[in-house]
Amino acid sequence: MFQLSIIKDTVAVQPSQFGLPPEQAITNDLNKKYANRVLHDVGLCVCVFDLAEVGEGKVRYGDGCLWYKVIFRMVIFRPFASEVILARVKSSDEDGVRLTVGFFDDIYVPLVYLPEPSAFDSKERAHFWLPGSEATSSHELLDSALTDRMYIDAGDVVRVRVESDEFHDDEPGPPKAHEGVQQAREHRRPPYTIVCSMSEQGLGPTSWWRNAGVETMDEG
Repeated sequence: MFQLSIIKDTVAVQPSQFGLPPEQAITNDLNKKYANRVLHDVGLCVCVFDLAEVGEGKVRYGDGCLWYKVIFRMVIFRPFASEVILARVKSSDEDGVRLTVGFFDDIYVPLVYLPEPSAFDSKERAHFWLPGSEATSSHELLDSALTDRMYIDAGDVVRVRVESDEFHDDEPGPPKAHEGVQQAREHRRPPYTIVCSMSEQGLGPTSWWRNAGVETMDEG
């Protein structure tokens, strides 16, 4: 789920941090710049792991800062394809299920990766699985008894397998105007999304398999 990436950068240490050891001041500024930021084709930056190389600090005319060329290792959140992770259900709609790991919410399970047969219950705003059913349509599944349904509810801890991830670099352009009327900005895609599945045995809400007597991983 987490990995280390080597990054090179030039960082400015503000005069207000001159009283700190240089390594601490540099790490503070790097964390302000990178933490919770998505690097394209790299992943979500979490925090600086360590400093590999630090050049000599130089003062640039006019700003009073000490500038350092640094090479550092950053903790990156980017689960690899086929990795099994634990997440929590954030919400559901007709297109699938959205998951969260607390600090990252753009994890999705589309319909094609839900257990079969399953359907979306619009009243409960949740998908459910009907194991052993021979129903082939949502209409037939929605006619089933509530006691036979295994729901994927908001807040459930689920075990999912990572299928793929995508990076998007949608630059926010200026608002468009049509005949003098300003139009709303176009919807921007999240910079980083993860697609997961829960269609295999052992995947899905951990309570399903705990109740069935299958050993589960620690949810903590």
